[in-house]
Amino acid sequence: MNGLGSTFVEVSKLSDALDQIDIKNDVLLCPPATLLAGLSQKFSSSKLAFGGQDCHSQASGPYTGDISAEMLRDAGATCVILGHSERRIRYNESSSAIKKKAAAAHRAGLNSIICVGETLDERQKGLAIKTIDSQLTASLPSGCNANNVTVAYEPVWAIGTGLTPSVHDVGGMHTHIRDTLSKKFKNGEKFRLIYGGSVKPENVSWLAGADNVDGVLVGGASIRAKDFLEIIVKCGVVHDDFR
Repeated sequence: MNGLGSTFVEVSKLSDALDQIDIKNDVLLCPPATLLAGLSQKFSSSKLAFGGQDCHSQASGPYTGDISAEMLRDAGATCVILGHSERRIRYNESSSAIKKKAAAAHRAGLNSIICVGETLDERQKGLAIKTIDSQLTASLPSGCNANNVTVAYEPVWAIGTGLTPSVHDVGGMHTHIRDTLSKKFKNGEKFRLIYGGSVKPENVSWLAGADNVDGVLVGGASIRAKDFLEIIVKCGVVHDDFR
C-alpha cells in the first residue's frame, strides 16, 4: 500500500529515462487505484502500461469500497494482479475467490497476473510442489491462455524474511509450473512465468537467468524510478525479450 500524488514525479523520471534507451521489455506499473486513471492518461504515449492491484469478482453491486475489473479497465488498466501473497495471507483470500476474480477480469477485457507461492512451513515439510499444484488448479479459470494470463511465482518464505532462494529453487519451480500448465492448457508452455520475491537491482540479474523465468514482479524496489530502471535495464541485458 504505497503511492501518493508524488508518485507522478517518479513515474515521469522513469518514463523519460525509458525514452532514452532501446528496450524490448514490457513494463507494467500497477499503482493504487487512486492514481490509476491519472497515470494512465498522462503517460498514454509512453513505453509504460498500467494495471490494477486487485479487483472484485462482480461487475457492480453492494460492495462499497471494492473495485470491479470494469472500473479498472475504464481507468486505463490493461491487466490486474490477483492472488498476491499479501492478500492470500492477510485477507485469507482463497484460490476459489481468486479464480472468480480472474474470470471477471477476463470478461472485462483485462489480462491477469495470478500469483502462487508456498510458505516456509510448507517448503520445510516438503509440500512446496503440492501447494503450487493446488493453487494453480484452483486459481486459474477456464478459458485461460498465454494471451490473457501470466503466472507469478512468489515464494512467501523469501519475502521480507531475509531468506534468499537459490537459482535452483527458482528455476526448478518455474520449470515445474511450466510443465504443469503445458499439461492443463492448450499451448500451456507459452504462458508467461514471472518471479516475485524481494526482487532488487542487486539480485535481478541471477533471478533473470534462472530456468523458465520470463519476467519479474517487483515490489518495493519499483517505488523509486532509479531502482526500477536499473532492474529493467538488467533484465534486458539477460534476455532481449525479458518481460
